[in-house]
Amino acid sequence: MKGAAYLGHGRLGTVAVDVAPPGPGELQIAVAYCGLCGTDLHIAHGDMDARVRTPLVFGHETSGTVAAVGAGVRDWAVGDPLTVMPLIWDGTCAACLAGHQHICQNLVFVGIDSPGGLQQRWNVPASIAVRLPAGLSLRTAALVEPVAVAVHDVRRSELQVGDRAVVVGGGPIGLLIAVVARDAGADVLVAEVDDTRRARIAGLGLRVIDPRADDLAGEVERWTDGAGADVVFEVSGAAAAVRSTTALAKVRGTIVVVAIHTAPRELDLQRVFWRELRLLGARVYHRGDFDRAVELLRRDRIPVDTLISAVVPLAETASAIEELSAGRAMKILVDVAGEARS
Repeated sequence: MKGAAYLGHGRLGTVAVDVAPPGPGELQIAVAYCGLCGTDLHIAHGDMDARVRTPLVFGHETSGTVAAVGAGVRDWAVGDPLTVMPLIWDGTCAACLAGHQHICQNLVFVGIDSPGGLQQRWNVPASIAVRLPAGLSLRTAALVEPVAVAVHDVRRSELQVGDRAVVVGGGPIGLLIAVVARDAGADVLVAEVDDTRRARIAGLGLRVIDPRADDLAGEVERWTDGAGADVVFEVSGAAAAVRSTTALAKVRGTIVVVAIHTAPRELDLQRVFWRELRLLGARVYHRGDFDRAVELLRRDRIPVDTLISAVVPLAETASAIEELSAGRAMKILVDVAGEARS
């Protein structure tokens, strides 16, 4: 079988993957689609060389069907559609014992710390498999993982019906947060610098502005009658955006840090003190977030066609990474099955 792998030193390639039968407690997945995300870009650019072992078949936004069932696995049969919640925790660290298994201190993130879904056959623990409902296409189901990220971010914010939320950064996760927040009953404003992304966001009926051309803080002040936003989601990863967040939140408002910042950032702590702001991190997801994501996709609450810019064959994974790195696409799916399906 074939896979797409990070080979080290910023190099990607298509590799042959040995297919072993699933072990006890495992499922073998015939992978259909795998989405590419910002973490995959970090891997491909060599930013995570200190963490990953090469060659690494990466990818964690997957959909597929059960190809084989390992010993001791119940409730799964060949042909069942599924996705994967790519987290394996130890269950013994302080975080796990406190009920925070999703941010286990020894977390294995599948597709980063172990082989991922950019391979035509993939063995995973049955415990991380998530069943998909009949009728949900596998193309759509490849979005379950990023939708679950947005669901977790919104839930973590404790956003309420009628709240006003600002999303700083309108990339794939920012767009999904805006849609999920709106579905939860919030009024949403998105700040995004890219013209094409702003047009897509506006086409969904969301309020969107260019923070380079418009006064974001002034717009939020007018929009909220001087109060400020109930929740601000920082999704851009930009230093200037981080500095802006404290000026956007209301008294006792909430700032949720979603983006991965690879360097320390400046923050107006005087404003945090003066307005008693709450600063939260939001990382990955719970199983319930995955269940909610599946339901939102099943009910057509997520703008799948707006989000997916292209579907490419496995052999074009490297060029897809280039497209995403250049900001020319929103979400690209890799058709992993390809020749195996034909």
